[in-house]
Amino acid sequence: MITNTEIDRTSPQWMQIGFYATSIVFNLCLLAQVLTVGVAYFDDPGWWAVHVWLVRGYGGLSLVLLGGSLLVPFSNKIRSLAASLPVLLGLQFATIHLNTPLHLEVLHPLIGFTLFYVSSSLVHRVSREVSNKPDAVSEP
Repeated sequence: MITNTEIDRTSPQWMQIGFYATSIVFNLCLLAQVLTVGVAYFDDPGWWAVHVWLVRGYGGLSLVLLGGSLLVPFSNKIRSLAASLPVLLGLQFATIHLNTPLHLEVLHPLIGFTLFYVSSSLVHRVSREVSNKPDAVSEP
């Protein structure tokens, strides 16, 4: 028979695994978006619709990851990475939709690659915490 204490100890592990899976899906969606923008730019402009559709489809996952990082026992680094995802997505929307004399739209691809870097870092960090592997520490 499973006791409440055993359930309490195992629940966070399942929630961490769910968070990990969600972070992987988010990262794969970003990868697909980068690939579709490349195809749209270099080969077939029809792929722009897919590029836009993807972000509208997966953008909410950034909020799921933010909420999950606050509910599941994770390090502050993971919480910071998860919190930056919706901020970066907001900047993505702002830079592509706001027309200013400063031409902030030129930052759109840079923010996109930063978003991919942060998402990849999140996947890596969560992987290490879920598997209980310590981060590599440099030798003095």
